[in-house]
This record gives sequence, structure tokens and C-alpha cells, in this order.
Amino acid sequence: MTKRDLVVRIAAETGLIQQDVAVVVQKSLDYIADELAAGKTIELRNFGVFEVKERKGRTGRNPHKPEIAVPIPDRMVVKFRAGKELKKRVLSLKK
Repeated sequence: MTKRDLVVRIAAETGLIQQDVAVVVQKSLDYIADELAAGKTIELRNFGVFEVKERKGRTGRNPHKPEIAVPIPDRMVVKFRAGKELKKRVLSLKK
């Protein structure tokens, strides 16, 4: 599903104009991105938690020249943990 698919689906179910729904969806994503960029956690009940964590640096290898070590520095990454309700719905796929 793309952002466009989401907008079309919400607009069809709510009767709102697609352009208005697109603005709300984009603003929601912008606010989530802003909070994550500030290092904050986003918790969406029954859906999941987005959080910023530090990934430790390590030494990597070039697959074409494995004798050469490539240093990979520490960096910040976004992690997602699914909420209880989302986990339950995804697990129901396996039947």
C-alpha cells in the first residue's frame, strides 16, 4: 500500500475530499518524522512504537575484497516494535 492508496481508501470511507485527506496524512507523517528527528519516541496505541536508538559501530568487509576491513561508524536508526493488537492481526495470517 502506498500513501496514495491510503488517501484514496480513507477518502472513500469517510466521504472527505482526497486533497484534504492527503494534507492530513502528510502532516501526520511530517510530525512523526519531526519527533523522531528530535530523538523522541512515538507511541501509537494498539499499533506500535517508533523509537530512535544508537547502532554501535563495527567492522565490515567488502564482499569483493574480503581482506579489506571497512569501518562502519556508530549511527542513529529508527526501530519499530509492533503493538499487541498489530501482532495479533499479523499472527492470524499464519493459518
